[in-house]
Amino acid sequence: MVDEADEMSPKDMLDDRPGRYISHVHRQLAALCHRKNEKGKREVLLVTSSTGRWILPKGWPMEGKTDREAALIEAWEEAGVREGKVKRKPIGTFVSVKLSDHGDEEICVTRVFEVKAKLVLDDYPERKRRDRRWVSAKAAARLVTEDGLREILRDL
Repeated sequence: MVDEADEMSPKDMLDDRPGRYISHVHRQLAALCHRKNEKGKREVLLVTSSTGRWILPKGWPMEGKTDREAALIEAWEEAGVREGKVKRKPIGTFVSVKLSDHGDEEICVTRVFEVKAKLVLDDYPERKRRDRRWVSAKAAARLVTEDGLREILRDL
């Protein structure tokens, strides 16, 4: 059972212009995976999106999984994080715009779950589709394009 609705659809959520609205707000979840490097400094894991941007491993809610469980599954599939300790509550939320297959803009609210990576493998489901990189939180904040995610990384 998913712990929240797959789509939040606030009735006629108004924007700044009279008569304009957003019909659906989609929900996603992301895994902010981190580890200590050989010098004892914290690093976070970024992966490339289908368009080549640096992002966190993320995806859609999964039937029968809590958001934190689904975030760990995304971390495995997209980045090779096979085992990790996931915090119960999200460390933040950010809003982004995705383009649908039809070219429509879709608003996504993404909940970010912190994952302390315990086992990271080089052989994982999406290894041929994505690059991955361990970087400092400061460097990650420079590499990502979503302002809200950038703020979460700066606050880490």
